[in-house]
Amino acid sequence: MTATEVQSGSAPGVKHDDHMDNHDVKLTPFTILRYTLSVVLLAFSIAIVVALIFTGNTRVARDANPWVALIVTMVAIIWLSMIEGEQASLVGLPPVDPDLYKETHLITYKVAALAFRGDNLDRYLMGRQFMVLLVVFVIGQCTAPLDPTVDVLGLPAGVKFVFLDIGLATIVFTCVLGQLTTQVNASHCMIDFANNYFALFTLYVAMIIEFVGIMHSAYLIKDILAALSGKPVQSNEPPRTGFTFAFYWGRVIMSLAILGFCVTVVLYALLNGYTSVSVKYPSISPPLAVVLLFFFMSVVGTLEAMQIAFFVCAKIPASQRGDSVFAKKTCAILFGGNGEHLPGFMIGRQLTVVCSFFLVGSFTSLTIVPGEGENIFGVSDSAQAFLNYGFQGAVMTTILASITWQYAASAFPLAFMNSPVTFILLWVALALEFTGICAGAWVLARIQKKIMGFQYDEVYVGTPEERISNNHPDKEFADDVGHLTGGGFMGHAVGSHDAMDGPITSKDAIDA
Repeated sequence: MTATEVQSGSAPGVKHDDHMDNHDVKLTPFTILRYTLSVVLLAFSIAIVVALIFTGNTRVARDANPWVALIVTMVAIIWLSMIEGEQASLVGLPPVDPDLYKETHLITYKVAALAFRGDNLDRYLMGRQFMVLLVVFVIGQCTAPLDPTVDVLGLPAGVKFVFLDIGLATIVFTCVLGQLTTQVNASHCMIDFANNYFALFTLYVAMIIEFVGIMHSAYLIKDILAALSGKPVQSNEPPRTGFTFAFYWGRVIMSLAILGFCVTVVLYALLNGYTSVSVKYPSISPPLAVVLLFFFMSVVGTLEAMQIAFFVCAKIPASQRGDSVFAKKTCAILFGGNGEHLPGFMIGRQLTVVCSFFLVGSFTSLTIVPGEGENIFGVSDSAQAFLNYGFQGAVMTTILASITWQYAASAFPLAFMNSPVTFILLWVALALEFTGICAGAWVLARIQKKIMGFQYDEVYVGTPEERISNNHPDKEFADDVGHLTGGGFMGHAVGSHDAMDGPITSKDAIDA
């Protein structure tokens, strides 16, 4: 259906074709240079990782075969791109009247009907967070070298160290192909992006993961933080009673037991030299390995918290954003000028978080050979083979290094704004974004948009101002200031600014 045809029925009586290029990036010689270099870097990264896989020097390539490792990597990247893009769609669409796209985008309507019922959006975000960690850990198992001395394309040792040992190649193609490309499109093409059964399937998987209860201990942490901060926990559902109450707390207890087991396995393996990092870098002592693990988890957690704190502070007056020297410096960088540093932080943050995820994966995957009498805690050979892939690290990292920090930042945003660590990591993220490593994502996003036929949301439903003038005003934004929400941040007003455009000063002060 064309944009002009959308005007019938319940859609606003406004011609929207003039919005079809609202968010296109204007090309300059410097932009083209950044795009070109980034695409070349992406191509080189893919080539070197594929070559590594076919040496058989990754865990999956060794345990199965290189073709399995390559196919699993491709499937994981494709699914990660949907997971990341769908989040951008689902956190932005709640305020929009679904009748505006019900006739033109039936699957998006079905996705929204499920995701926006009760507290399902929070459930989705919880399950999605674990999915991201799990998929990234799987990619690491398929692409991380077991032996850093093995030859790959005859490359010098220094190049192999940077691109393979540190993992720059995997980080680049994971961020560009698996995250930023679809985030760029989904942030402004929410309605088109979610209009497929792959998005609906991904939503169901995230909801099932949350329902199983592996992550439910995070809810207990949220309740503790609510008690400490004196802020209410936001909910769109009545209080739990009877079986619902018992089933909920039963899953919380189960999740605590699973988390305790995962932490115990990881610490025992680190202290006894049974992890991938001990094999690859024997000079790292077991105590130092434990310290480094929690250091990288803290980096991930702080970056997750910064994202929440920044978006909370973007919605409150400047006078209430913290009074310390570091808070003022951080706000001056983020919200000064035309606000380009906020989206810059989001991109640099993505690079830093993914890098830390891969590093944490090397600290939590085990190297114990099943059947040789060294199985951890005497588990079966099949259980040991499962633990060797480090999925316990995904559970541990999701709860302790991601969700918990998001809840903490939602409860105490100013504590993070006042921290010198926040100021330092902000500059690190901005420096990484300035290099243009991931600039190729905008090239691929434009190609994907053209191939898939994505249109900007305002083509279908108009801008917020147009929806008001046509008697379809947006619903009120959920006020997350003073409440514990976690799990990410609310998106932009459909057809207007978002986190990739600049700071949000208020829900009423939105540029058309």
